[in-house]
Amino acid sequence: MKVAVFSTKSYDRKFLEAANAGGQHELVFFEPRLNLETSVLAAGFPVACAFVNDCLDAKTLRAIAQNGVRLLALRSAGFNHVDLAAASDLDLTLLRVPAYSPYAVAEHAVAMILCLNRSIHRAYNRVREGNFALDGLLGFDLHGKTVGIVGTGRIGAITAKILQGFGCSLLGYDVSPNPDCEALGMKYVPLQELFGASDIVSLHCPLIPETYHLIGALAIEQMKPGMMLINTSRGQLIDTKAVTKGLKSGKIGNLGLDVYEQETDLFFEDLSNHVIQDDVFQRLLTFPNVLITGHQAFFTEEALQNIAESTIANITDFEQGRACPNQIDLAKFKK
Repeated sequence: MKVAVFSTKSYDRKFLEAANAGGQHELVFFEPRLNLETSVLAAGFPVACAFVNDCLDAKTLRAIAQNGVRLLALRSAGFNHVDLAAASDLDLTLLRVPAYSPYAVAEHAVAMILCLNRSIHRAYNRVREGNFALDGLLGFDLHGKTVGIVGTGRIGAITAKILQGFGCSLLGYDVSPNPDCEALGMKYVPLQELFGASDIVSLHCPLIPETYHLIGALAIEQMKPGMMLINTSRGQLIDTKAVTKGLKSGKIGNLGLDVYEQETDLFFEDLSNHVIQDDVFQRLLTFPNVLITGHQAFFTEEALQNIAESTIANITDFEQGRACPNQIDLAKFKK
C-alpha cells in the first residue's frame, strides 16, 4: 500500500525501511507534522502514518479522508490526540502500537530519579567548568525510601521491579491491581494515601478524562513535603502551573519530566536558534531541581524497531483484510 508517513526524522526512516525491507508497501516520508495545513500531502494515499504530536482533530481527519485516506496507522500506544468520534463518523480504521518497549520508558524514569537525586546534571556542568565543590549536590539513599507508582501496567510494573531492586518500599494505585506488583510487595492504596506517604511519585497511567491534571493543586497539597515527582507518561497528567507553585513552595523537592502538556510546538524539533515563547516552560527551566527531557523515554533501538515492525504489520493486516489485534474499536465513539 502507498503510505504517507508524517513527522519523520532520519531514525524513523531507518527503522521503517528496515521493517519494510521486502518493499511490500510504498513508504513516502514527510518531515512536517500531520495537521490541517499539511493534510494535502496525504492526497492519493490510502494510509496516513502519524506520530504522537500530530494534530488529528476533526478538521484534519475530514481533510485526509476526503483525500482518500482510509487507514490511520499510529506509531504510538496512546491515541488521545485523535478525535475518535470524527474518525468513527468518517469510517476510518485506526491502528496503533500498544507495546513497543516498556523497559525503555521504565529505565528512563529510574534514570531521571537517580539523576535528580544525586544532581548528576548539575555536577556534570560544574566539573566541566572546573568547579568541584559539593555544596548543593546532597542526595539521599534510595534504599528504604517509599515510591508511589501511579498506573501499574507493563511500564509501571517494570519500574516497580527496578526500584524494588534498590530496596525501595512500593505503594501503588490502579483501577486494576497487578498481581506481579503485589508479588514484589507493593501495597495498593488510595491516591491520597499514596501522595502523603511517598518520597517519590512516578506516573505511568494513560491520559483519559479521569486522569487529566491528575497532579493539580489538591494532589500537591496532599504530598509529602520535599517529594520527587516523575512523569514519563503524558504531559497533561500534570497541571504545570500548579506544579510550578509546588516547586516554589518546596512541597515538590525535585521534578523530572519527559513529557509536557504543551509540548506539541516544542518537542522533537531543534529550537536552539529560536526564542521559546512558552513562558511556563521557560519558568520550569530556571529551577535547579527540575530535569526535562524531550519525550525521549521511548527512544531506544529496541523500541524503534518494535514500533516500525508493528506499524508495518498493522498496515499489512489492513491490506490483506485480516483482523488486526491493534485496531481501536471506534464503534463506541460513533455519534
